[in-house]
Amino acid sequence: MIAEELINQLIPPLKPEDTAGRALAWMEEFRCPQLPVVDDGKLLGFLTEEMIVDVIDLEKKVSQFTLVHENCQVPSDAHFYEVVKVAGEYKMQVVAVLNNLRMYTGSITVSDIMATFSQTAAIQMPGSILVLSMDLVDYSLAEIARLVEENNAKIISSTLVQDPLDGSKIRLTIKINQSDLGRIVATLERFGFRIIGRYQETRFTDPEKERFDLLMRYLNI
Repeated sequence: MIAEELINQLIPPLKPEDTAGRALAWMEEFRCPQLPVVDDGKLLGFLTEEMIVDVIDLEKKVSQFTLVHENCQVPSDAHFYEVVKVAGEYKMQVVAVLNNLRMYTGSITVSDIMATFSQTAAIQMPGSILVLSMDLVDYSLAEIARLVEENNAKIISSTLVQDPLDGSKIRLTIKINQSDLGRIVATLERFGFRIIGRYQETRFTDPEKERFDLLMRYLNI
């Protein structure tokens, strides 16, 4: 899924002539702690709740604030992974989307991204999770997938990050479409892979699932 498909049409951009009072009201109404400021189609930056929450004069114009994170933006054809990267880089809840003419077309919120990610096969398909630690030179997803498939299973998603405890190593998290990981773990360990975490899928009872669904609806996810 690409950025233009994730735009939240409810998030309004501010104009330089808008007031701090209007900005604060919109942030509260849309549960959005940052709002983009746009002038004649050009993104000027973002106004944040922290910048205005203690302002005494709510008639103060948006143009009088020093805006932040003008580069918290993605092109309209960016993959949603890129949106996640930009949001994390700037520690923002909102990312602006620009078209090929560098004009503002809308915004995406982190909750929109999470809602999209929650619908991917990696989340929706049943299975279990393994976390492996290894040297980068030993990393081969093809080899690991082969060993998993030898046990009549499939890798349905994978994530690679630097090991926070050892910068010379990486951590590979894989989701496998099986709940019983015993044989897979034994096979991987036999071939020298170090397993540092394993997580069985938790299945909700009916009352638990109902409460979870109510929570998701409350959060609009």
